[in-house]
Amino acid sequence: MRFNPLTIIDKTGNEVILRNAKIDDAENMIKYLQITTSETPYLTREPDEVILSIEQEQNFIQKIMDSDRELMLVAFIDGKQIGNCSLMGSGPYRRYRHRCHLAIALYQEYCGRGIGTIMLKTILQTAKEVGYEQAELEVIADNKSAVALYENLGFERYGYFPNYMKYQNGQYADAYWMMKKL
Repeated sequence: MRFNPLTIIDKTGNEVILRNAKIDDAENMIKYLQITTSETPYLTREPDEVILSIEQEQNFIQKIMDSDRELMLVAFIDGKQIGNCSLMGSGPYRRYRHRCHLAIALYQEYCGRGIGTIMLKTILQTAKEVGYEQAELEVIADNKSAVALYENLGFERYGYFPNYMKYQNGQYADAYWMMKKL
């Protein structure tokens, strides 16, 4: 999906540009994913599992850009990518057409500045405009700030996944399945 760029001001007074990911962003998107996966235990991959080629990422971005109901929203400060938020369909079948799945990540240094909230509100509004009726996500139960953010945006906990992820040290993390009616 194509998204008209939006300029916002974060809580620290910095100008943030929100726009859809573009083919030229592929290399930076991969680096971003490698860094964010090393900054937090709450994402689904380990850093060494980010093994996408630039061509694979370009194809992924192109697929989303060509979609009329999916969006990869990217945030920039001073030309540097600092976060992204995705809107993806829950499946290719008509019976799932009312559902979408959201995901978001920011570099840790940009958390707590209101950027994630604005990105999620933007994605939720876009989801509603393209005909989704409910937005869904999974979040690690220990990620208290993310859970609070989602609840403040109207998401509710509807499910619990024990042992959702297993870390390299052998410990497990549980997760919530959360949903919001649009």
